Amino acid sequence: MSHYHRAHIPGGVYFFTVVTHDRTPIFINEGRVEILRAAIRKVMATRPFQIDAMVVLPEHLHCIWQMPDGDTDYSSRWREIKKAASRQINPVTNKRNERMVWQRRFWEHAIRDEEDWRRHMDYIHYNPVKHGLANRPCEWQWSSFSNAVSKGWYEESWGVGEPATVIGMNCE
Repeated sequence: MSHYHRAHIPGGVYFFTVVTHDRTPIFINEGRVEILRAAIRKVMATRPFQIDAMVVLPEHLHCIWQMPDGDTDYSSRWREIKKAASRQINPVTNKRNERMVWQRRFWEHAIRDEEDWRRHMDYIHYNPVKHGLANRPCEWQWSSFSNAVSKGWYEESWGVGEPATVIGMNCE
């Protein structure tokens, strides 16, 4: 039995990795990504949180969330997002009444400080390049990179080569 304990920091900032079942490439077109976006919007409408950054790849996603003051319950938000997206992506269930869209769990990391936040932001935005899906972060359409550029957090040309901040990071 696992003795893993999740970090629960009221109002905390968290980096997440969420993976599809058996790493099946599910998010392969705009329609599938829009299903995920709609699920996130639906949950945010009733259980608010802020998304600082996000990237959706065919078989996994990464994001950074800021939880509301006094709130630590990101797990139920992920459960509801996964359920809402799964209902539309795969109507078939197994014996446990699960739709085989997502891995059962997700990985979280509590962001410790500004430097940790920056490294994880860079990791998220460089991820499509790392996986050979784009030559530069600005080429990947299912990413918050263009929004981060508009906020002045990055130059459009950032990420042509592997940034020093992400060397050795593996959050897959």
